[in-house]
Amino acid sequence: MRLGVLDVGSNTVHLLVVDARRGGHPLPAYSEKSVLRLAEAVNNRGNLSEKGAHSLLDAVASAKDAARRLDVDHLLAFATSAIREARNGEKVLEKVRKETGVALSVLSGEDEARLTFLAVRRWFGWSAGRLLCLDIGGGSLEIAVGIDESPDLALSVPLGAGRLTRERITHDPPARREIAELREYVDGRLDPVVESVAQAGRIDRAVVTSKTFRTLSRLAGAAPSAAGARVRRTLTVDGLRQITEFISRISSSDLAEIEGVSSGRAHQLLAGAVVAEATMRRLDLTEVELCPWALREGVILQRLDWLDSGIQDPSLPGLAADLVPANA
Repeated sequence: MRLGVLDVGSNTVHLLVVDARRGGHPLPAYSEKSVLRLAEAVNNRGNLSEKGAHSLLDAVASAKDAARRLDVDHLLAFATSAIREARNGEKVLEKVRKETGVALSVLSGEDEARLTFLAVRRWFGWSAGRLLCLDIGGGSLEIAVGIDESPDLALSVPLGAGRLTRERITHDPPARREIAELREYVDGRLDPVVESVAQAGRIDRAVVTSKTFRTLSRLAGAAPSAAGARVRRTLTVDGLRQITEFISRISSSDLAEIEGVSSGRAHQLLAGAVVAEATMRRLDLTEVELCPWALREGVILQRLDWLDSGIQDPSLPGLAADLVPANA
């Protein structure tokens, strides 16, 4: 079966196409990405702007056309924090559905954490023991802990790299005062997270996903993506502190010139680094390991599980009901 996953995030609209079967390794067949920065297109009234909505329509239409060309059997389409928090999000999604035929389901932050955790568990297997999974997105930080395929703890905190950059950094490079205030703010928002994770029990392995963590690990010396997904990549808290100090002193345009840094995300990398360092420090993590699978793979794996069992997961009814055949 060929599945397409359309992920409408805070920064990008990403189509991933895989050849998948229950019990098998999903094999990537195609990927395309549009950098829309939807979260930055939300105006001061909390609405996604007309320009942002139009860009989203174009990106979804393009993704559906690609899915049709590639003979995708089903297109699993979902949106995360940018659309979830926009006051006119439902109206925008209805317009997308009417004009493109693609029904985007809106995932909660907790669902994001849970599905990402499923992907991480499948990647590392049962031998990984009790997992802690961290994912820094554009709008939020997701945390999950557990020993099974479904986590015992799944949290979402509004500490996304893009959100913090928009709300708390006004200079480029940022002023030292801004960085200090950002660190204090992040630490405060992490207080309940630290308590919840401590109550969840021991951690055997700490794993991270997301473009932010991948970029930070690359700057700290991890292997480039060209080395392949199965190369072990880690990030230490000491290495992260050095990287954070370095990138806090240079402009985003200069940072974008460094190998491994995306030009579309360079401006928000420092905020992501502050969140990453604070989270590792507060959770007493000296080292984390990167996982190449994340939310999109979790959605695929969940769908394959549904097909095998013949039932739908009641915690995500919309995602199952809103599957749109690519040839619709």
